[in-house]
Amino acid sequence: MIGTLFDGRPAGDWQIMEFKEAPSPSQVLGQQMNTGAEHAYKTVFVEDVTGSDLDLQVSFLAVGGKGDMGGGLIWRAADDRNYYLARANPLEQNIRAYRVVKGVRHLLANFDQVIPVHKWHKLRVVAKSQRFEVFFDGRTVLKLSDKTFTNGRIGLWTKSDAVTYFDDLQLHRLN
Repeated sequence: MIGTLFDGRPAGDWQIMEFKEAPSPSQVLGQQMNTGAEHAYKTVFVEDVTGSDLDLQVSFLAVGGKGDMGGGLIWRAADDRNYYLARANPLEQNIRAYRVVKGVRHLLANFDQVIPVHKWHKLRVVAKSQRFEVFFDGRTVLKLSDKTFTNGRIGLWTKSDAVTYFDDLQLHRLN
């Protein structure tokens, strides 16, 4: 299910595409809409999959974007306006975790990291109760705690004009 922007339009142009250079060839899920305002969060959710304690990971490739770049993982989403987000941004050279409430992001943690463009990266979140650990390319970069959301859907995220390809989304429940 694709989320919606504040004006009601679909949140992104999400397409399954052939891409032989993907970590698990030959298809990726690409967010292709290369326009958008600063707070245009492009979201897509996995249908009928919810979780609380989980180990979630995805490979992503930042393909383009002048105002924003990169992508993220969503977990414990109540809907497309309320969720947790871990995202990596090659333009800002950081990985951040947010709590998104009523469509507004609240920064929970930041880690400055060199993120090469046009290279595949892995983003992973392990959520146990109110504790979260975020990994970037196999290394722990953030540890945090928050108890706003206890269960919900998983999904993928980009922002503004970021064009990003995602591959090999994996979910393991930790119950």
